[in-house]
Amino acid sequence: MLLTRASEYALLSLDVIRKSDKPIGAEQLATELNIPKSFLAKILQSLAKQGILKSHKGAHGGFLLAGKIENITINSIIIAAEGKAPSVFDCTGYSDTCPNGTIGTCAISPFLINFQSKIDSFLDGLTLADIL
Repeated sequence: MLLTRASEYALLSLDVIRKSDKPIGAEQLATELNIPKSFLAKILQSLAKQGILKSHKGAHGGFLLAGKIENITINSIIIAAEGKAPSVFDCTGYSDTCPNGTIGTCAISPFLINFQSKIDSFLDGLTLADIL
């Protein structure tokens, strides 16, 4: 899976939110970042559901970071935004995701599994603080 605009919008939104000391609403973020509000609202809700953001209701409601940027991994942001873990190939080492159903006999399976493991480790070790 290639990363989609959902991951891009999540990262851009988190950059704006981290700079604020008060909650920022989806409408304000959508306007500032020129992102469709309905799409952004779904992403922000997913980030809140995963504990990356705190959601505040009311007239002055919006979103704030739930923790320090040093503790928010890029992998957790991608998983929240995309709804699944990022995978470089269609087959990630699991028989149910192998398009040919040959994970046990596939000649390149060990390479693909190793490569995916390195990507996962990299994204788990990279935090929001590292990229902003």
